[in-house]
Amino acid sequence: MNLNETSAQTAAPVTQKGVYISTYGCQMNVNDTERMYSLLEMANFTPVTSPDQAEVIIINSCSVREKPVHKVYSEVGTFRRLKEKNPNIRIGVGGCVGSQEKDKLIKDAPLIDFVFGTDNIDQLPEIVGRAYDQSKVVQTQFQHRAPYHVETMVRNPGVATFVNITKGCDNFCTFCVVPYTRGREKSRPFSHILDDVNKLTQRGVREVTLLGQNVNSYKSDCGVDFADLIERLAVETDLQRIRYTTSHPKDFNQKLVDVMYRNQPKVCEYIHLPFQAGNSRVLEMMNRGYTREQYLEKIAMIKKAIPNVVLSTDIIVGFPTETEDEFKETISMVEAVGFETIYAFKYSPRPFTKAARFEGQIAEDVKDDRLARLFAAHDALAMPLAESYVGRVLDVLVEGKDEKRGNMHGRTSQNKNVYFTGDKSLIGQMVPMRITKANPAVFRGELI
Repeated sequence: MNLNETSAQTAAPVTQKGVYISTYGCQMNVNDTERMYSLLEMANFTPVTSPDQAEVIIINSCSVREKPVHKVYSEVGTFRRLKEKNPNIRIGVGGCVGSQEKDKLIKDAPLIDFVFGTDNIDQLPEIVGRAYDQSKVVQTQFQHRAPYHVETMVRNPGVATFVNITKGCDNFCTFCVVPYTRGREKSRPFSHILDDVNKLTQRGVREVTLLGQNVNSYKSDCGVDFADLIERLAVETDLQRIRYTTSHPKDFNQKLVDVMYRNQPKVCEYIHLPFQAGNSRVLEMMNRGYTREQYLEKIAMIKKAIPNVVLSTDIIVGFPTETEDEFKETISMVEAVGFETIYAFKYSPRPFTKAARFEGQIAEDVKDDRLARLFAAHDALAMPLAESYVGRVLDVLVEGKDEKRGNMHGRTSQNKNVYFTGDKSLIGQMVPMRITKANPAVFRGELI
């Protein structure tokens, strides 16, 4: 059955209605939102830039930490006035919070009309249609399909875009809710990914970021693994750059490093490799599958093959039973590796996870103190690392114009955002740029 026909029968009114989607969380959620907009456009809805203009409002949520879950309820409350003014407005919650909380969301926040899970996005036009025909709709069941079949849907892909290659996770880290909100791990067929990327390059895309909860555990049904996928995309498509996130250290191997080295400059010399904690005992409690020493061995392997590699990471502080000395090992890990960017968070107990039931939960003030000290330690490293780029000439893929700043911008292979003076004719081009000013967040450059 044609998707347009199905959507029209179930959800499309005679005249178009505005749809607004509020998104927070990981790149996977950003990509999911783009998919939601595409599907709802097929069902005769029009994307709008403000909830005031919408008749359908969706919160695409994240539940990796506790705070975003609270944010869902807070944001729903802000729409009360709109709903009172227009009772025909339908409010929905999707993403990981939808998968996790299910009908509890509607019980706790009666303003919500429909809830859907991460595995139910393709049914969104039907779900919205049902929300107009009945009082409340909850659809959060997982689709038990292997391999993972999904077409990349991007309305206006621009120069750089995302492509999902896996979904879900089988690792069951004791702190992580992802296996319960996105299901077990599945990989897309290689031929589907290749076809998607070729279609995107025909639309002007020059760079893709391959997405997955554990992207480097990808394994196609035809035997293509993640390293093979990277190499074949580099060789068999017109992409200028390939990025990927997020990698798991236990699946990062010499084969992948060799493929990255062979296929530079197409494969970016930037790797996001979460280590989460710098102490081996804590890592074992987290069920991460590697020790501190094994992680550092992988870093040494990467740096040997790719000397100019730029590394970033995720870190959790205040995991249950973490001692002061063990926390200091996390700081020493940051210093030893020289991460240019860190994403660090206080441990937050999540539903269904083993760590939420662990004894030895750390007090909030201790977690606050450790997080502040970690950021301070990294700040001492980050600025000198950024300033080392001043005077260097880097290739920048121009992505667009920042209308607020009035400057053009693009990214380097090292994942640095560079702002410069130029015109829109440069969009989509790879240009040499001398870095004139640098801080950890953004660079300034001048065209060569």
